Amino acid sequence: MFKDRKGLTILYWLIFGIFLFLFVYLMIKLFPFYGAVFSFLWHLLAPFIIACFIAYLLYPVINRIHSLGIPRSLAILLIYLLFFGGVGYLVYRIFPVMLIQIRDLNEQLPQFISMYEKLIYRMYEYTSFLPETVHDKIDELIIRLEGFVNGLLSNIIESTTKIFDMIVVITVIPVLVFYFLKDDTKIKSYIKRYIPEKYKPRTGKMVRAVDETIGNYIRGQLIVCLFVSITSFILFQLLGLQYALLLALIMGITNIIPYFGPIIGAVPAVAIALTMSGKMVLFVILSVFVMQLIESNLLAPYIVGKSINMHPIAIIFALLLGGQLFGVFGMILAVPVFTTSKVIIKHLLHTEH
Repeated sequence: MFKDRKGLTILYWLIFGIFLFLFVYLMIKLFPFYGAVFSFLWHLLAPFIIACFIAYLLYPVINRIHSLGIPRSLAILLIYLLFFGGVGYLVYRIFPVMLIQIRDLNEQLPQFISMYEKLIYRMYEYTSFLPETVHDKIDELIIRLEGFVNGLLSNIIESTTKIFDMIVVITVIPVLVFYFLKDDTKIKSYIKRYIPEKYKPRTGKMVRAVDETIGNYIRGQLIVCLFVSITSFILFQLLGLQYALLLALIMGITNIIPYFGPIIGAVPAVAIALTMSGKMVLFVILSVFVMQLIESNLLAPYIVGKSINMHPIAIIFALLLGGQLFGVFGMILAVPVFTTSKVIIKHLLHTEH
C-alpha cells in the first residue's frame, strides 16, 4: 500500500494520535471513578518515586567523582551526606518562615480580596458602557477566586501540619535513596532478568536514548529553577515585597513549566505588590522581566540546551493536556512524559524498520 517508509511512518503517527486522543478522553471522563485509586497509589508509591528521582539526579555526580579515582562507596557516602545535609539545613531554615508566611497570607486574604473588589468596582465607572452581564461575570470570578485561594492555602497549611506523615516520608526517602545508589547494579541486573534475551540490546539503546534526552533536561531545569528562586528572593527582599520567600519559591517551582511558567509564577507576586503600591507593582514586573530575560537568553540555552528537541506547538499541546488532566502538577510533568513517550515510540519504529 505504501511505497516508502515516510507513508508508513505517517500512518503510525496517525494511529498513535487517534489512540492518544481516545485515551485522554477516557481519562477525563472516568476520573471520578479512578481518582480515589490513583490517590491511594500515589500516597503508597510517592516515597519510592521521589527517592528514585533523587538517586537518578545524583547518579552522574557519583560517577564523575568515581572517575577521579575515589572508591565508589566513598563517593556515594560523600554525595549522600552533602545532599541530605544541604537539604536538611535548607528545610530547617526555610520551612518555619514559609509556614508563617502562608498562615499570615491566609489571615490577610479577606482584606486583600476586599481591596481588589474596591479597585474593580472603581474600574466599573470607566467601563459602564459594557453590558451588565460582563460585570456580573467579573463578580462571579472574584467569588470563585477567593474560594479557590482560601481552599488552596487551607490545604497547604493542613498538609504542612501533618507531622506524623511528614516524619515517615522524611525518614523513608533517605533510606531508599541510599539503597538505590548502593545497589544500582543489583537493581539493574534484577530488572534485566525479566527482559527476553533478544530484546535486551534494543531495550538498552532505548533506555540510554531516554536518559540522554530527559536526564540533561531535568537536571538543567532544576538548576535554572534554583537560580530563579534565589534571584527572586533577593530581588523581592531588596524591594521590600511581602511574603518574599513564599513568592520566590512559587516563581522557582512554576518556572519548570515552559512558556506559561514565568507568567503563572509572576501573577501572585504582582497581586501582592498591587496591595502595597503602584510603584511596587512596576518594580516587581521590571525585576521579573529582567530576571526572565537573563534566564531565557543566557542560562537556559547553555544549561538546558535543546535536549528535548520538541516543536513549540507540541510543547504547548503537552502542557495544555497535562493541565487539563492534573492541573499545575500535570503541566510540570507534561514535557518530560511527552518527550519520553516520543523517544520510546520513535525508537520502536526505527528498530522495527
